[in-house]
Amino acid sequence: MAWSAPMTAVANSIFTAAQFNQFVRDNLNETAPAKAVNVGGYFVATGVNAIAERTAGDDFVNAGEDTTSTSFTDLATPGPAITKTTGTSALVAVYGLVSNDTAGVSALMSYAVTGATSAAASDTRSVTYQPGSVAAARSIRASAVTLHTGLTAGSNTFTAKYRVTGGTGTFNNRRIAVLPL
Repeated sequence: MAWSAPMTAVANSIFTAAQFNQFVRDNLNETAPAKAVNVGGYFVATGVNAIAERTAGDDFVNAGEDTTSTSFTDLATPGPAITKTTGTSALVAVYGLVSNDTAGVSALMSYAVTGATSAAASDTRSVTYQPGSVAAARSIRASAVTLHTGLTAGSNTFTAKYRVTGGTGTFNNRRIAVLPL
């Protein structure tokens, strides 16, 4: 049932059960707590006087794998990836244990978006590790968090992608988390 306009109380008038149900109970059933169906869910405004419940999600790939690709690509075990219903923005975090076997070049972990939105992986949304003068046996556990705006509302899949600027990049304990807005 939709929200009902407020009722005006009049002195010495009888407040009926039907009026209570229409003007009190039914309006309380339109609140966010009454609409919640997911533990941990949260609400976002989707328009004027309109809300939608969203849930955060994440995915994890434990496999440590390498790439020498200078363009964003999948590793032997693709992902991690998560599909969520979003509005026009989402908070996206990618993180992992990142290394490169060559000093002075970078290993980058970013993400691409497919589904309602099509967005390629980008250096500007990446975890970037560039070892200094000594690269051997050095790595960093790092994350990058992006408020990704300009999404097309609907079902969007966020998939981690990887590249290097030289050498061999190794990526371990990879995770992506998405909080749709």
